[in-house]
Amino acid sequence: MSRFVAITAVRDFEGRIRQAITGSLHGDLQTLPPTVLQTGTDELFKQLTGAPPEVLILGPGVNPDDAFKLATVIDLQYPEISLLMVAEPSTDIVLKAMHAGVRDVVAPDAEVNELRVLLERACLAAASRRRGMQPAESGQDRGRVIAVMSPKGGVGKTTVATNLAIGLGSLAPMSVVIVDLDLQFGDVASGLMLEPEHSITEAVHGSAAQDSMVLKAFLTVHPAGIYALCAPQKPSESDYITADHVTRLLNQLATEFKYVVVDTAPGLGEHCLATLELATDGVWVCGMDVPSIRGLRKCFSVLKELQLLPQGRHTVLNFADRKSGLSVQDVEATIGVPIDTVIPRSRTLPYSTNRGIPVLQGTARDSAIKGLRKLVQRFDPRMEAAPQNKLHRRVVVS
Repeated sequence: MSRFVAITAVRDFEGRIRQAITGSLHGDLQTLPPTVLQTGTDELFKQLTGAPPEVLILGPGVNPDDAFKLATVIDLQYPEISLLMVAEPSTDIVLKAMHAGVRDVVAPDAEVNELRVLLERACLAAASRRRGMQPAESGQDRGRVIAVMSPKGGVGKTTVATNLAIGLGSLAPMSVVIVDLDLQFGDVASGLMLEPEHSITEAVHGSAAQDSMVLKAFLTVHPAGIYALCAPQKPSESDYITADHVTRLLNQLATEFKYVVVDTAPGLGEHCLATLELATDGVWVCGMDVPSIRGLRKCFSVLKELQLLPQGRHTVLNFADRKSGLSVQDVEATIGVPIDTVIPRSRTLPYSTNRGIPVLQGTARDSAIKGLRKLVQRFDPRMEAAPQNKLHRRVVVS
């Protein structure tokens, strides 16, 4: 599908649009000549490849009156499409654009970074409109909240969380957000090689806490087609984020995204428990060592008493190694539940973590990558019809 369509004959502007899309926004660009404005919407959509676009860019080089006529029709027939107009933003042009349903007017000489921001906002607006058009009884209003947890640190939880988010992004582009709830020492930003302008501190206070569209302005876009809400830059800022803030934040994100991946802090702090109250799925990560395994057993016991075990359970054994002196069966016997995904010890994972590029973002082949892909498949809607015994089948270390 061409996610972006530009009606223009100005090659320089087309090149800047492509630059703005490449590396930051997921999707393709299709360009049509200005003469298409004379044919009407039916003929225009016949020339498009795939489904209707999310963003339609009118100009530069088009007749403004023709552009306004087309915009008015599209706003009525396809309200889920965000319209951008490229013209010198005079008062008259802006008023006519507003009346025609155009979202933004951008100058023809706009820089690539400015175009990138406008396109990102237009995509978010299009996604919100599409969700608003879905019937309430369809059951698709809320996304899945996936809590990635471990009772102890150092088991590769953030590596699993970031790769899970990247993998889900390939299933549902631009419909996945990863939230770093390790508020003091979160590493999601470095694990995804991001330099966020905003953090979760800003997202849970002020107008963002009341308006989901404002909240989206505090998210950071990743080139793989997912969003990230990163931890505070200063550990002391975590004191200003309460469990109620977390609850409200996750509720907001669950209504806007298909998958909300939450990388929690080790242990069972108040933020973690608030996440579990809303989680549809829990991904528990443990290493192949006795302290980690015993910690997970205690964690399951406590959460069972508190009745906070999510309906979807996914247990991940990381750093699996036949030479560790333990077997998968030993781990299962100790924690009392089956191991769903085994990730063998690998040199590829630490290398990718240090680079800030999750392995599922690349094309390398590795037994650890195979395990991570199996974890992602557990959240694929096409697998939901599979019998439960297949989801929890016994696994072995390869």
